[in-house]
Amino acid sequence: MSFTLRSRNFANEQSIPDRHTCVGAGEAPALEWSEAPKGTVSFALIVDDPDAPDPRAPQRVFVHWVAYNIPGGETEIPQGGQLPMNAAHGKNDFGVVGWSGPCPPRGRHRYFFRLHALDTWLPREQRPYTRAQLEEMIAGHVLASATLMGTYEKPARRETGAHP
Repeated sequence: MSFTLRSRNFANEQSIPDRHTCVGAGEAPALEWSEAPKGTVSFALIVDDPDAPDPRAPQRVFVHWVAYNIPGGETEIPQGGQLPMNAAHGKNDFGVVGWSGPCPPRGRHRYFFRLHALDTWLPREQRPYTRAQLEEMIAGHVLASATLMGTYEKPARRETGAHP
């Protein structure tokens, strides 16, 4: 077996349900993992969209969730994104600490959930880490990584027949 990341809310390479996006309640999907490598002390999570703002002409990778210091004995983050004690949410590209669901301006985007098994704890700082800071901190400490990819496209607006 190998280090694996999955969600009970959507299958790999399938659509993320509206309830986890800006169209719905915007709650984080449940994540579960198995077969973490021996020696795992903590986990770090990065969720990003490489298709922003338009999959036909991507201009940047947009970060939706950063989390770290998830204890090595954990095997899940429940729906809603509540982290275990001593774990921390980082700052995403919406400027928010924690999960911000998909809300693509156009087209079907891909969302990569990457969980890194680390051989260390990360220092606790006054401010939450950004993706760039987290990646710098975990360099040289990643034992293995597991990836889950979901897609999302906002539903087309329905015409009501009424005009403003």
